[in-house]
Amino acid sequence: MATLNPATGRFRLPARRREAAGGGPDPVRAALAPLLAAHRAAHPGGALPGAAEAELLRGYTVAERMHRGQLRKSGAPYITHPLAVALILAGMGLDTTTLVAALLHDTVEDTPYTLGEVRADFGDEIAVLVDGVTKLDGRRWGDRAEAETFRKIVLAAAADLRVLVIKLADRLHNLRTLRHQPEHKRAPYAQASHELLVPFAERLGIHVLKREMDDLAFASRDPRAHEATRRAVRAALSGAGRTFGPATALLRPSLAEHRVRARVEVRPSHLYAVHQSFGGGLAGLRPCEAARLLLVVDGAESDCYIALGAVHAALHPVAGQVRDFIATPKDNLYRSLHTRVISPDGDPFEVIIRSEAMHPVAEYGIVAHIRDAGRDTGPTVAERRDLVWLSRLLAWQSDSPSGEFLDRLRADLAAGNVAAFTTRGDIVPLPAGATALDFAYALGPGTGDRCIGAVVNGRLAPMSVQIRSGNVVQILTDPAGSPSEDWLGFAVSVPARVRIQQRLALRRAEEDAEAGRRRLVQALAWRGVDLLAAEARCDSLAVARDLGYPDADAMYGALGTGALGLDDLLARFVRP
Repeated sequence: MATLNPATGRFRLPARRREAAGGGPDPVRAALAPLLAAHRAAHPGGALPGAAEAELLRGYTVAERMHRGQLRKSGAPYITHPLAVALILAGMGLDTTTLVAALLHDTVEDTPYTLGEVRADFGDEIAVLVDGVTKLDGRRWGDRAEAETFRKIVLAAAADLRVLVIKLADRLHNLRTLRHQPEHKRAPYAQASHELLVPFAERLGIHVLKREMDDLAFASRDPRAHEATRRAVRAALSGAGRTFGPATALLRPSLAEHRVRARVEVRPSHLYAVHQSFGGGLAGLRPCEAARLLLVVDGAESDCYIALGAVHAALHPVAGQVRDFIATPKDNLYRSLHTRVISPDGDPFEVIIRSEAMHPVAEYGIVAHIRDAGRDTGPTVAERRDLVWLSRLLAWQSDSPSGEFLDRLRADLAAGNVAAFTTRGDIVPLPAGATALDFAYALGPGTGDRCIGAVVNGRLAPMSVQIRSGNVVQILTDPAGSPSEDWLGFAVSVPARVRIQQRLALRRAEEDAEAGRRRLVQALAWRGVDLLAAEARCDSLAVARDLGYPDADAMYGALGTGALGLDDLLARFVRP
């Protein structure tokens, strides 16, 4: 309660309220200071609108109050987790709405705070984001909870990609603090991260998250290999100056001669990438195997090609080792030139060339597009070429039961990338090892179902032929064509396999229904009953519904497979 000061005639606030009113440190502002600073730094001129700051303060206040008394496994107050997630997102330049949703992202899942209250307090946009990352209740969903939670995230991401970005930041912080979990939980959690979350980061082009998540998951899955790789890379990088110094000394005057301005830096490879490349063969790891040279060109796209010429003029290029991801960007819109050259001491190493405009997309992927678009996250999933993979995932996920969804999702996300072309020049991304059949289904389910052959680079080829990057493919179709059982022997992509299995199951169901109906027709004919007339009177439908089948065909199918006994069925059609 406020009290009157007789000396001044003014009311005095209690100590806590005085601090909040400016008489001392405000604990909420103190806790939010790093987040506000990071968010401020992402705004032009470093100025944060007052409304944005107020919204973050309000979001934090609600989250802190709802999580009060909850602790992390480390013993830290639970609020430190959503605050850390929001800080990761602020560092990438995400908008205020996303940061508030990050602060609130666990409230609906772990506290009495409801989604309706989120919507009432913070609006529909934040409620959608919070709902998107909220796990389904394991008590209600049982063994299906994990699969259906991921399905829910995928569907939510189709409406707003920020859902997936929040989920990735959430997983990153959980990986950073995974050492506080019981030992038996660490490796499975890290493995799930590698199989399901890291590929999402890669598909979205968010390499700053992918690299750290890769290394943290690697450390928990295989601590010994991680430590061995860390030591080998550290030893190799200690000699980076001796390898890259002379190369850079030759490169800089060549760039100047070609009138290209660029910053040149040594870019170490992340540990998991080194481990994947060399496995246990780390003895004598050289600097050129643990790092690459990055050139960020201050100029137009054409200047990158001039810079490539300058690199090749200064350092001997390795034949056939130029990869042009500017003319043909990766699926996630990553654009750079990659080339392999020989250092002055004879070691080959990689040089990456990109412009200043390409650099944010190469590092932050979809986040750079979201950031540039402001409140509008840009074109829809169906309109974005870098999200074709998500469109395909959305197309098959609804036909996949919970028990198979995660396995199919892992397979879809784990697949490497091949970029083939239609005869019109459209790029068709495919998983590594994909065949012409996968290409046909990538064009559409109707094309896949009716395909009978392919023309690859002008030559007739079977549907089982493997497609390689750069191939130009034309699919031949027949209106009467349909999937066959042997297609599953060479279909690689998840969408193709799901569609083929679906069509084969439908055909088997039709064949079973036809066989069952034929059997029933013959049995009823012996008893003087016309099934066609019974069907016209809807007797068959009534019998089917009475037996618990949705329609007569389903009942005939059960009879055809033997799931329904003929005698039981006859008794319902033949009245005494």
